[in-house]
Amino acid sequence: MKYYSHLEDYIKDLYTKIGITTPALLDFRVIAKRVGIKVFYWPDSSQALFTNGKPFIFLNKSCGKPQQWQEFCHELSHVLLHTGDQFFMTHLFREYQENKANNFMYHACIPTFMLDELDLNDCTPSTVIHLQMLFNVEYEFALKRLTQYLNNRIMLDWNNALSLAMR
Repeated sequence: MKYYSHLEDYIKDLYTKIGITTPALLDFRVIAKRVGIKVFYWPDSSQALFTNGKPFIFLNKSCGKPQQWQEFCHELSHVLLHTGDQFFMTHLFREYQENKANNFMYHACIPTFMLDELDLNDCTPSTVIHLQMLFNVEYEFALKRLTQYLNNRIMLDWNNALSLAMR
């Protein structure tokens, strides 16, 4: 039995509703179009903003494709889940939103429901490189996400075993 966090369910529901069901379909241009977000490239750091109630994501044009994908997912979190202008927020609340956006980014770039379709049992360099290529992310990003995924799977297996033992 698989258990998903609220975030994992949210991403799975979002992606399946817009027809994104496999790693090959993960393309920020397609996702942006299907959820109604305009994407622009510019020389400054990536950010999301709303103008007249419409969402825009500005990506740094000098970043490579993997980094643009990662930054898009970070900014997508701000568009979908956050409100307010960070300029007017307290430092702690801004930090909270950034941490939430970073967590979202890892799960949106490499969704759990897609990882579940793969036979993943280790964090060897070849496995990380496979994920890096499959999901178009940087190596360190793939390593961190794979570590998160495997640790969560170990904890779920341990909790299930404990529950069975206590019956």
